[in-house]
Amino acid sequence: MKNFYTLFIVLLIASCGNKTQITITKVNGSAPYSNSSISLNNLKMDDDNFTFSFDVINYELGIQSLKDFDYTLANSNKGQHIHFIVNNGPYSAHYQQNITKELDKGNNVILAFLSRSYHESVKNPNAFILTQTGDDKINLNNEFLFYSRPKGTYKGVDTEKLLLDFYLVNTNISPDGNKVRATIQDTEFIIDEWAPYYIEGLPKGEITVKLELIDSNGNLIDTPFNPSTRTVMLE
Repeated sequence: MKNFYTLFIVLLIASCGNKTQITITKVNGSAPYSNSSISLNNLKMDDDNFTFSFDVINYELGIQSLKDFDYTLANSNKGQHIHFIVNNGPYSAHYQQNITKELDKGNNVILAFLSRSYHESVKNPNAFILTQTGDDKINLNNEFLFYSRPKGTYKGVDTEKLLLDFYLVNTNISPDGNKVRATIQDTEFIIDEWAPYYIEGLPKGEITVKLELIDSNGNLIDTPFNPSTRTVMLE
């Protein structure tokens, strides 16, 4: 009986020691699309419906994105698209240049940016539009951090690596300047390079991701939509 309890304790300690560690790793190998751009050609309002007409240059919507890595990230079989975000809520994906949305009559801050088929944002200075609707305007010159990925429910091989991606406007992050603090479950990461990352080591079930734009002293920057918190599901 004594040997049984000893074995049980050893196995218990071993199982605790084998707990998978959550890690993030920079994504390398995405096509840069450095000459791609999006601009707002027209905005038309009909009652509560707003139609945004975009011009997209040097970027083909609806095709699969080029990449030079061999692992799997959740991918849209509809191809490259536009991520359309209202007030830093979860994005909607659009595969055409005209987007119609029913929006509240109050102020709405709109971020639209080019997205690869596997949902990684294009990060060149011309790859996004930031605008707003409504009368109660905010200062769009603020520093902004917008949440993008991960999002939704992941199944099968897509649970192994989750894309962590966000969009910065009017700010930069660096080792000596602003940073992004990402808290995934209870694990905290300080990110000082604006790049896509993939998350590994996540357990199945509900996962919480919190993103914060912080200054060089680690203080939360007082700006709209900061911080952002999302939950996703791994099945």
